[in-house]
Amino acid sequence: MEKVVDLTPVERPKKSTPWTAVSAKTKLTLIVASLIPGIVFLYFLIAADMDFMAGLILVFLPLQLVSSSLAGILILGRRGILDGMMITTTLFLGSFVFVLLMSVMWAVIERGFATLSPQFIYQNDVYVTPTTGLEIGGVGHAVLGTLLVVGLSTIVTVPLALATAVYLTETRGKSRGLIRTLLQAMSGLPSVVSGLFIYSMLIISGITSYAGWVGSLALIPLMLPTVSRVAEEALRLVPAELRNGALGLGASAWSAFSMVTLPAAKSGLVTAVLLGVARIVGETAPLLLTTSLANKTNLNILEGGISTLPTYLYGYVSLGYDTSIQRAWGAALVLLILVGILFIAARVASSPKSAKKRK
Repeated sequence: MEKVVDLTPVERPKKSTPWTAVSAKTKLTLIVASLIPGIVFLYFLIAADMDFMAGLILVFLPLQLVSSSLAGILILGRRGILDGMMITTTLFLGSFVFVLLMSVMWAVIERGFATLSPQFIYQNDVYVTPTTGLEIGGVGHAVLGTLLVVGLSTIVTVPLALATAVYLTETRGKSRGLIRTLLQAMSGLPSVVSGLFIYSMLIISGITSYAGWVGSLALIPLMLPTVSRVAEEALRLVPAELRNGALGLGASAWSAFSMVTLPAAKSGLVTAVLLGVARIVGETAPLLLTTSLANKTNLNILEGGISTLPTYLYGYVSLGYDTSIQRAWGAALVLLILVGILFIAARVASSPKSAKKRK
């Protein structure tokens, strides 16, 4: 006997999202499990005069793990123990990192803002001593040096990194595995090792002296793996149907890549460049070994010492005077603002609205 299949559409249930329906008992259990560790933690802080970090690690976190496990048992049974512990650990560590990041940013903004002034942005430190007041001198020469050194590294690295990403995604060469291994090894390269290598190869050997282009050369191995790997992932995320459709319409492989794949991956490629710039813009060790410290403005990246924001910051912090440390805080805030401007400009340039305007 032939089996008849009922093809009548099934009516959509009224409560199509049952996970949103949380009972009052469950809500009360979660609230109690969250409040009890906090109350005990506050008691130890106030009554026992316990250190905040010690109480957070030794009191709050263990109690929160225990209470979340008990809440998981009451809500889901024994299988809820691991769920509760995992959720608690994830939220705690995420909140901990967020608080640390916000505290660092707030410290830089609060202490650096007291140093900011118009002359601090555009003046150099030719006539400044470690004890000179903040009314003269600034980071103008260091800002220009940072733009020159990082800009030269970016100009050299981005084409090489994008070519590497295209080779890894668009070809079937036998050396792809070797290149990926090298990129992986380079991504874990300590920055000071890169600076020492360039220092020993070019400066100690007498081939050249301290100069901005030597610092840019030391930053290239640090930027290359970041841009290459992120660009490779961006190109891989482009649907293969788009490229196959272009090939089916008669386009060549290069035309399909340049006119279909590359525009589709534009935002990802911009992100790759941004991450690469963010990777090197705050590097200090390679620049200390290759660019030297300079108090005057030097726009010649091929000759002479050149100051950058990281080396400026390091130099004044190491002096130990109150005014020099205050200048270092101001340099840190300027570096933070500079990175923010670069990110915003790149995002605006890669937005769909700006692309339509150019058309």
